[in-house]
Amino acid sequence: MTVTIENDQLKAQIALHGAELQSLISKTNGLEYIWQADPKYWGKHAPVLFPIVGALKEDSYRYKDKTYQLPKHGFARNMDFELLEETGDAASFVLTATAETKAVFPFDFELIIRYELGGDGLTVKYEVENLDEEEMFFSIGGHPAFNVPLEEGLSFEDYYLAFSPRKSRLSLPLDGNYINLEQRTLGQTNTNLALTHDMFKNDAVIFETKGLNAISICSEKSPHSVTLSYKDMPYVGIWSPYPTESPFVCIEPWCGIADTTDATGELVEKLGIQQLAGREKFATKYAITVK
Repeated sequence: MTVTIENDQLKAQIALHGAELQSLISKTNGLEYIWQADPKYWGKHAPVLFPIVGALKEDSYRYKDKTYQLPKHGFARNMDFELLEETGDAASFVLTATAETKAVFPFDFELIIRYELGGDGLTVKYEVENLDEEEMFFSIGGHPAFNVPLEEGLSFEDYYLAFSPRKSRLSLPLDGNYINLEQRTLGQTNTNLALTHDMFKNDAVIFETKGLNAISICSEKSPHSVTLSYKDMPYVGIWSPYPTESPFVCIEPWCGIADTTDATGELVEKLGIQQLAGREKFATKYAITVK
């Protein structure tokens, strides 16, 4: 089942399964901005990453002397959410801890994902509530995939990434599935980055981010573009499958990150892990704007 929200400029569709954004169409120009999940390349649109982002070493972690198994990016993207609220231009979805989730993630949580249309943009809001008295440790992130090219007659290589503010950001390279902190360098996000398939030969390109950030997919050959912006999400991953030459790019804002190559496996020591006190709430958001 999918839920449709719309305003004068945009129409979006969200599935109950994974509370996943499946479509974002401009009523002004008729363009579909979200990747349509062709399984030949990648059968997802914009999965929600929770309660971890990226891969754990051996797909496992330890908490209070017990070992748990979790697949890459966690379980939320593969679970059915409940529709919490629906209005004409907004909808909220909720996922609550179950015996199934507690077997792999021993925390009592409620996750609410809200989609709101406004003008030429869509805001995606995440709220995590700790329903228990004890501290909770988790990560959360977005994984929206955008069509590249956005329109017929252009190619993948006709596009580039534009970063705002235009400054260098720390690049965190992957060694296999894990972050190699010893190899981190300053990435050249102070200038436009031409999109090529080869830039993803080592999987996602990952940067540390602070404060307000915006990343746009643009082309000098077209007036149409898409921008993802957020504030105070400490990492972003940019990804497209390799060596398959896939016609989309993901821009992924994260509050969390994959294990490092030297990770201990202890959840409380994990790089980027979020810590939430008992009965407290965590909230973050990102926005997608289109031209």
